[in-house]
Amino acid sequence: MDELEEQKETGLFKQVLRGHIAPERQLVGAGVLSPQMAILRQWQVDRLAQTHEDLLRNKRYGRACQFFLSDIYGAQDFSQRDADAENVYRTMRKYLPDRLLITMGKTIALNKITQQLDAHLLDALVNRLGMTDTLTAEMYAEAYRLCDNYETRQKQLDMVLDVGRGVDNLTRIPMIGMVLRAARRPANRSGWSELQDFMERGFAAFKEMRGADQFLAIVEQRERQILDQIFANAPHPFSIARQT
Repeated sequence: MDELEEQKETGLFKQVLRGHIAPERQLVGAGVLSPQMAILRQWQVDRLAQTHEDLLRNKRYGRACQFFLSDIYGAQDFSQRDADAENVYRTMRKYLPDRLLITMGKTIALNKITQQLDAHLLDALVNRLGMTDTLTAEMYAEAYRLCDNYETRQKQLDMVLDVGRGVDNLTRIPMIGMVLRAARRPANRSGWSELQDFMERGFAAFKEMRGADQFLAIVEQRERQILDQIFANAPHPFSIARQT
């Protein structure tokens, strides 16, 4: 770490302790997923849990895997948390160390592209395949192909991996953990508890892995294989051979 970056991180810690870390919060409303979006999101969570069932059971990787299922792909509305993250990113740039700033920016971009892809996929499911209250693997794969966005799906996966590597790098910075712990009380007072909990859980999950390279490599291999199988119209696109 160079001297300038160390000074910035030390300055961030002092701002947290003084209660200056939380900008004015902008409420976007208590969002609730539509019933059909909830079905889609839950199906995706269940599929990911099945694909990575061994990682979920793994003592080293289980917590990080669960974090992705509950906090990135969870079947709930994250609009307030995502709006809070954008607000912090936009208004607190002068306090944020570069490594945290870059990772936050990439996470915000990932959230946006994921929401766009889910909306596009749901449109294909409902308006082209007639989905109502049931979603099957065959319908899901067909909707993927109808969306015809293979390159964008590849980009989404690249972004997931990039964010994962960024969070992994942050766990090696002692000051970041101190900042997160110090921010808990002022964040709760200011109504930022959802974003605060999200950041603490993600940090703790990756910290527990003691290095995320193997975890991310396994996820990448499986998800690229499934993506290729879907677009190749394979008979069992979600089947993978686990190699851990």
